[in-house]
Amino acid sequence: MSTTVICVDGPSGSGKGTLSQRLAEALNFHLLDSGALYRVVGYAATVNAIDWSDEAGVTQIARSLDVAFLSSATGVRVIYSGADVTDSVRSVRGGEGASAVAAIASVRDALLSRQRELACPPGLVADGRDMGTVVFPKAPLKIFLEASAAARAQRRQSQLQQQGENVSLPRLLEAIEARDLRDRTRSASPLMPAEDAVIVDSTAMTADDVFAHVMSLVTLKGLVHSDG
Repeated sequence: MSTTVICVDGPSGSGKGTLSQRLAEALNFHLLDSGALYRVVGYAATVNAIDWSDEAGVTQIARSLDVAFLSSATGVRVIYSGADVTDSVRSVRGGEGASAVAAIASVRDALLSRQRELACPPGLVADGRDMGTVVFPKAPLKIFLEASAAARAQRRQSQLQQQGENVSLPRLLEAIEARDLRDRTRSASPLMPAEDAVIVDSTAMTADDVFAHVMSLVTLKGLVHSDG
């Protein structure tokens, strides 16, 4: 692989988004938020009155998706058809839509080439659920970030509260456990660590701890100069 790719996979709320953004910034790499792609597909389906279970309709949306990602002081903003839909796609409902459409094999196929096209110099940090197993199987470093469902629910609640959205912790825990089950048991690219992935359990780690640990792996792999 001519371009260095670092894969960060894991379940919802494990902290892979935060880790991926920090890695991309520190290494001056491009960032692929694959989960946002699926969230936008689910959002677009809803806007166009297409049921998430409508395989043909949702697949057509995935093939013609007009989406862009813009970096900002508040993180990566998601632009769909020229409109900022970040808050909508990052909501609990947005996550449900992403999980539903991601289970459709033809949707995953439609988005596969688009994701691979983002692997260009100087490098790419790919955040998702099947980055190391399907999208970039030859990546030199694959991280599988885990955390307990309870810890992930608490993190998600804090994140949503910061966005002005109040959701009960029990409801979030139930939603996370349901999504874990769907993601791990789906026939198309189930959530699982690649055979050569480094598994990192972030349950008792801070975001700084996780970042420092993974950066040490990046350096150990020789993927960045010591002064980078």
